[in-house]
Amino acid sequence: MSDLLAHLNPPQLQAVTLPPVHALILAGAGSGKTRVLTTRIAWLISTGQVGPHGVLAVTFTNKAAREMTTRLAAQVPINTRGMWIGTFHGLCNRLLRAHYREAGLPQTFQILDSADQLSAIKRLLKNLNVDDEKYPPRELMSFINSHKEQGIRAAQAEVFDVWTQRRVELYAEYEQQCQREGVVDFAELLLRTYELMNRNEPLRKHYQERFRHILVDEVQDTNRLQFAWLKLMAGGGAHIFAVGDDDQSIYAFRGAEIGNMRDFEAEYAGNNVIRLEQNYRSHGNILNAANALIKNNRGRLGKNLWTDAGEGEPIRLYEAYSDLDEARFIVEEVRELVRDGIPRDQIALLYRSNAQSRVLEHELFSRSVPYRVYGGLRFFERQEIKHALAYLRLIGNPDDDTAFLRVVNFPTRGIGARTLENLQATAHQMNSSLYNAAASLSGKAGATVGAFIRLVEELRQQTQGLPLPEMVEHVIEKSGLTQHYRTEKEGQDRLENLDELINAAATFIDDEGAVGEGGALTSFLTHASLESGEHQAGEGQEAVQLMTVHAAKGLEFDVVFITGLEQGLFPHENAALEGESGLEEERRLMYVAITRARKRLTMTHAQTRMLHGQTRYCVASSFIEELPPEVLLRLNRTVTAAPVQYGTAYARATPAAQEGAGGFRIGQTVQHAKFGVGVIVSAQGRGAEAQVQVNFGGAGMKWLALEYAKLTPV
Repeated sequence: MSDLLAHLNPPQLQAVTLPPVHALILAGAGSGKTRVLTTRIAWLISTGQVGPHGVLAVTFTNKAAREMTTRLAAQVPINTRGMWIGTFHGLCNRLLRAHYREAGLPQTFQILDSADQLSAIKRLLKNLNVDDEKYPPRELMSFINSHKEQGIRAAQAEVFDVWTQRRVELYAEYEQQCQREGVVDFAELLLRTYELMNRNEPLRKHYQERFRHILVDEVQDTNRLQFAWLKLMAGGGAHIFAVGDDDQSIYAFRGAEIGNMRDFEAEYAGNNVIRLEQNYRSHGNILNAANALIKNNRGRLGKNLWTDAGEGEPIRLYEAYSDLDEARFIVEEVRELVRDGIPRDQIALLYRSNAQSRVLEHELFSRSVPYRVYGGLRFFERQEIKHALAYLRLIGNPDDDTAFLRVVNFPTRGIGARTLENLQATAHQMNSSLYNAAASLSGKAGATVGAFIRLVEELRQQTQGLPLPEMVEHVIEKSGLTQHYRTEKEGQDRLENLDELINAAATFIDDEGAVGEGGALTSFLTHASLESGEHQAGEGQEAVQLMTVHAAKGLEFDVVFITGLEQGLFPHENAALEGESGLEEERRLMYVAITRARKRLTMTHAQTRMLHGQTRYCVASSFIEELPPEVLLRLNRTVTAAPVQYGTAYARATPAAQEGAGGFRIGQTVQHAKFGVGVIVSAQGRGAEAQVQVNFGGAGMKWLALEYAKLTPV
């Protein structure tokens, strides 16, 4: 027994050996929460307080469940295969499989993943002749799932207006369709299980008497229905051992209720709250920064991380001139770290928004640094980017059948599979492209496909002679892509990626110019194809990890870069719309980002960043100001000059408005003898090495040495 407990520190020991009571374990980042959970189960079983069949352990990921089972098998000599350890969805599926009749389901019921659910909703709307522009499928799916996650069926849904009334009716139709087809979506798994247990008293009592100890991981991420399910399962006298960290609650957009943790403390835990504050992951400076930051949030349950591993390196802070300069700095740092012996897979580049990956990916690819996008697609592989590029390819080459098939019915135009089959057969007979064969179609099919052909022709005419960034922006807007993603609940990321494609076009002109026989468009499409090739590291190859901060939760690395620390980006501008709660969620996200680092943490922000193909002047993130100055090592310092106004979100003094080299400042209009009038967008160096980057409009962006350029203020 002593061996089981020997590796625990005093608070961990206290948590593991608690008597049968409800308890809340506040486990900070890197404090050994998985160790505590598994050792608690092993302790209960090995001391005879409960048998393996009397334990219910709930996690949020299959990975966490597997890790828990593996560790448990190593600690106690039992067969863990039959134990109830799994995710909410996994455990509910197990219950419904065992009691399908009572749940009103066929024995062989199938589970719809998110893509299947979306397809089912699209099919429903089509069968009912519902306008999918007025009732977008993704938005309807979100409406249905959010109601289910609150335990609300269509019959109980509140209606405030005609639009909501129709959505509730569609929700009811969707329920009937799923029941008829014998399928359940993810949200239904939990709701159906909760309803079954709630109304079936013998079944409820059976499981309440069976499970005497309920252990919950990541309790801060539970939604309302999950929390209600846990309370129901514990209604027969079982004891809940809940582990979580309110400072790492970052999934409000998925329905997570941070209030569940406070409610659990008030209703169940009482005085049985144990704080795990000793961190086994990070050095002291990293933890001091995280502690200082999160203290700015109100209503915390409260804890303070510490370590006996020493202070370690200070947190490095780099202020870049632009997002390109930021990427160059990061990649050069990565190359240096690799030369010093740091494994590539121990280096992580974190960003708030998916769109930020493009500039980083480009620089990594250009410098031949193997990388892998964790938990997501590379920039040029993302659905919305491939759609936009397909439209651009059709403008450049209407005979491109692959591009034609990708967007002929996206956004939807009523062109069905049958029409496309006929078109492909006709094209084959005529030995022509689909585009040319379209003229041979008649009736409704000919009209709908003809309308698409006219759209492409209009796009081609309207974009003739336009600079590449404006061409890309025009196509994204007029093709309907912007409007389509604007109606999606989670379309913000896709819109940001489309904006980044415009930036990519602008940057491409700066870097390459309109090269090649086909002009700028052909050259850009070639560039996009090359960058979307197999440049990610292969399976098993050591690679730098790129990911959003959300995707990084639960992971740790020796070296972490947090990029794009600017107001409007991190914290994200959408958070401002949600008031203080939105800002606090962003701060928790920053806390998660900081605590991913073990040994070295570098933060970067840029004075200017491309947005919609235009240069945006940026303000350093307010989170930087909330960090203790003594833990920061500023790698470059600049002097702030007069404030620059840039819309409402950027109305205070900006690092971009600084006295640059030679007395010139960023944002200043200047005259050059050859290039004409331009605006200074970046500056570097001092004295004889002073340089400025100037946007001369039609003449492009130029880096000029002030010693020779002879610029004149206008």
